[in-house]
Amino acid sequence: MILFLSMDHWTIPDQVGSVVACILLAIQVPAIAILLSRLLKGPSRHPPLEPQPSDPEHWGSVSVVVPTLNEAQRIPPCLAGLSQQGSEIREILVVDSYSQDGTGELVKAAAIQDPRFHLLHDPPLPTGWVGRPWALHTGFLHSSEHSQWLLGIDADTRPAPGLVASLVATAKEGGYDLISLSPQFILEYPGELWLQPALLLTLIYRFGPSGETTAQPDRVMANGQCFLIRRSLLAQLGGYTSARSSFCDDVTLARYAAVKGAKVAFLDGAKLLQVRMYEGAAETWREWGRSLDLKDATSSSQKWSDWLFLLAVQGLPIPIILLLLGLGNFPMPVLTVLGLNSTLILIRIGMLWAIAPSYNLKEAKAAWAFWLSPLADPLAVLRIFLSSVRRPTQWRGRSYSNHGDPLLSYGESNE
Repeated sequence: MILFLSMDHWTIPDQVGSVVACILLAIQVPAIAILLSRLLKGPSRHPPLEPQPSDPEHWGSVSVVVPTLNEAQRIPPCLAGLSQQGSEIREILVVDSYSQDGTGELVKAAAIQDPRFHLLHDPPLPTGWVGRPWALHTGFLHSSEHSQWLLGIDADTRPAPGLVASLVATAKEGGYDLISLSPQFILEYPGELWLQPALLLTLIYRFGPSGETTAQPDRVMANGQCFLIRRSLLAQLGGYTSARSSFCDDVTLARYAAVKGAKVAFLDGAKLLQVRMYEGAAETWREWGRSLDLKDATSSSQKWSDWLFLLAVQGLPIPIILLLLGLGNFPMPVLTVLGLNSTLILIRIGMLWAIAPSYNLKEAKAAWAFWLSPLADPLAVLRIFLSSVRRPTQWRGRSYSNHGDPLLSYGESNE
């Protein structure tokens, strides 16, 4: 039998609820202040990049590197989009890691129509390297020294005409040494439409919207799906060696470049680049969730402080409201916490409208699920936690030991 004793007009459950509410306020109020300081910069950010026509002054200034491993189902739109780029591109090096699904044949067919395409195979994966940075490093080593820029493009992207011209022009105008772009995501199935925006918001809440620049190297954000870097800078950094064991090599390399004094930008490329990353919620959870903690590019203290911040502003609001409403009594501290977390949910709903241009829902089979994604926020924060305490042992068809060393796969040998 629960004893309800009157103590200054409060019952014992009231007192417990008030104590819990005060603890939550002490945690959440500073976190909300940090969140607002980041989100309020959105209106002043660099505007989304627009397609631009080719400039003869930049002829042959870019070498493109596309790392591939069994991408036959996804690479055709990427090859077609790269073929539509202008004279800025000197060469397109597709570095294939011994695909077994016909990826190489598709590249060879594209080379017949566009001689800028060249098919390469990277050597067997060395100890201590992850497959993607190794393929990009191989492409860098084989790229022309006459190119001023190296552009890494993922096979699952769909470049729009004018992408490369816009990147080079923006880099020249802004004095940037490195630019990466946030894409427009193509989602199809209800599960991914529900989960993926919640995972994306974990990045926006931590680092702010794309288009914001920061002077803090440990807060630099990047996206390797479209990653333009000055070739001389990449040579100075030793190619991709600084990111060789990283499962988030894009952020690792960008932060290393920023530490060395490079001017780095992460800009909105939704009008220039589309991407179809994963098929369904399960693959989105498994594949994308593995690297979202960014532990390979972040100190342990920063990783966990970021996660606690996400827990406070994204993971807890819905559970807190459900829990406190179940108490039945609402002393002032409890009402304050309810109001605070209701505000966080309203902010989250507002963010859906803000990020909507980053999604192409035309191919979606249930676009309504996108608008329910705030309900997936606790799961998204849980996924960041699970990723933070585990190192991937599977990545894009390759297997790795717990220490990150590659295990033999896809036809590689010890020879």
